[in-house]
Amino acid sequence: MKEKSIVIKIGGSLLFDMNHNINAQKISDFCDIVKKHPNYDKIIIVVGGGIIAREYIQIVRSFTQNEALCDTFGIDISRINARLLISYLGSSAYPLVPKSIEELSIANLQNRIVLMGGLQPGQSTTSVALEVAEYIAAPKLIILTDVGGIYNKDPKKFDDARLIEHINSADLTKLIIKRKNNLQAAAGEYRIFDTVSLQIIKRSNISVFITSGLNLEKFKRFWNQGDENIGTIVSDKK
Repeated sequence: MKEKSIVIKIGGSLLFDMNHNINAQKISDFCDIVKKHPNYDKIIIVVGGGIIAREYIQIVRSFTQNEALCDTFGIDISRINARLLISYLGSSAYPLVPKSIEELSIANLQNRIVLMGGLQPGQSTTSVALEVAEYIAAPKLIILTDVGGIYNKDPKKFDDARLIEHINSADLTKLIIKRKNNLQAAAGEYRIFDTVSLQIIKRSNISVFITSGLNLEKFKRFWNQGDENIGTIVSDKK
C-alpha cells in the first residue's frame, strides 16, 4: 500500500566530493533510487546549499555584516543544487524550483518529483523541509546528511560519540541547547535542526529519520523496503 507523500532533505555537501567538485555519480545514484518509488505517490526533495554555499557566505560576510544578505546567497545556491538534480531526473521531475509555498502547491498538482531549495532568509533548508512536510501532510521526513544520525555529542570531534536511535523533540531541544547554548544558526552555519524546525516537529507530529547520505545503502533500504532502523528517529509519537 502506497503512502500518500514523503519529503526528503539532502544536504548540499553530499552533492560534492572532498575537492568540492560535483559528484555526478552520487547524484545519479540518489536520483535513480528516488525515481523508483513503489511506496509513495508524492515526493518533495529539499536540497541544501552545502559547502559551496558556506564558502560564498564566508566571503560575503567579510564584505558586510548583513546576515539576511548572506542568507540569500545560501538560498540561491540551494536552488541551483536543486536544478542540478532536476537536470538528471528529466521528465520525472517538475521542471521549475518552487520559491514559495504557493508555487509548491501548484507544482505538487503534477505527478512528478518536486525539488526545492531555500525559501526565505533566516530559515534553514531543514526547516523548509519540515514546513513542506507539514503543508502536504507528509507523515515522514528523511534527512540525508554527512553523519549517521543524532549523537549525544559531536561525532566529528569525539570518537566515543554514541548514536541516539530514538529521541523526542523535547529531549532533542535540550541536547542541542546543551551542545550549542542557543538554537539559532547564523547564515551558512550547518545544524541539522534549528529553532523553527524543532517547533514544527512539536506541532506537526511528523516523524523525522536522520541517516548518513555518504553511503546510500541505508537510504535505499528505507526507500525500497521500509526499513526504519537506519540512524535516528525523531518523533513525539508514543
